[in-house]
Parts: sequence; C-alpha cells; structure tokens
Amino acid sequence: MPTKRELAAFEAGIKLGALYHQFVGAPVSKETAKSLELAISESISLQPFVERVSVSIDRKMLEENVFGYGELQGKMIKADVEINYQGEVVKARLEYDRENEYPLMKLL
Repeated sequence: MPTKRELAAFEAGIKLGALYHQFVGAPVSKETAKSLELAISESISLQPFVERVSVSIDRKMLEENVFGYGELQGKMIKADVEINYQGEVVKARLEYDRENEYPLMKLL
C-alpha cells in the first residue's frame, strides 16, 4: 500500500505531466506569454490536491514566425506545483535540463 507521501508525489507527477502535454504546441508570442502562463496555472490549479502552481515561459527561447508568434516548447516551461494529499505536502518542478537537453520533472 503506498504511503500518503508517495501518493502526493504521484499526484505531482500527474499534474506536471498534464501541464506539459496539454499546453506544448500552444501558440504564444512575447505579448501573450504572460496570459498563457496564467491560463496554464489556473487550469492546473483546478485539479485535486493542488495547493499552488507557478508557471514561467522562457521568452528568450521563443522563436516567432513571420506572423509574430511561435509554439510553446517543453524546454521553455518552468513550472512548480505544491500538492497536499491528506496533509502530506510535496513540491515538484518541471524544468529544462540543459545538460541532457530534455524537460525533466523532479521532486523538490
């Protein structure tokens, strides 16, 4: 039987995985990045056990096309979630790992 902490960690992974797969590919520009960060945060905050969410998009990585926008890439996202599962609090992060060139999720 999993512990409360293990279940909280599982929930954190679910939230970050949902965040990543729901929003990667979304159209974004330097002008709309802030509103997309807020939309992502508010969307994920609706899920069970979420206490806090913060999302930032690295605008330096944004490559805009001739129409003035680009697509959100996983490497552009830094997101933190705080999960409270029956009193057990877990913090987790999605962040681009430059060494491995991959967006990784980890417990904090």
